[in-house]
Amino acid sequence: MRITTEISEADAKLIQQLLDSLAVDELNTHGPLDLSKLAAMLLEDVALAWRRPGSWEGANMNQVLCAHGYQS
Repeated sequence: MRITTEISEADAKLIQQLLDSLAVDELNTHGPLDLSKLAAMLLEDVALAWRRPGSWEGANMNQVLCAHGYQS
């Protein structure tokens, strides 16, 4: 599935700075991240919040959603 969204130029610049600062080693799950891979990884974690809420990724994404006022 392809999803298109808009973010501000300022946020895009900050996200790119974060991506550029990430150390890449063999112990990550998605290899070197770019904006597209980052978005896909985060959306996978949202799916895990529902499918496997007790998983590390799902539980942490539930925490993020709750911090924004969304309860499941």
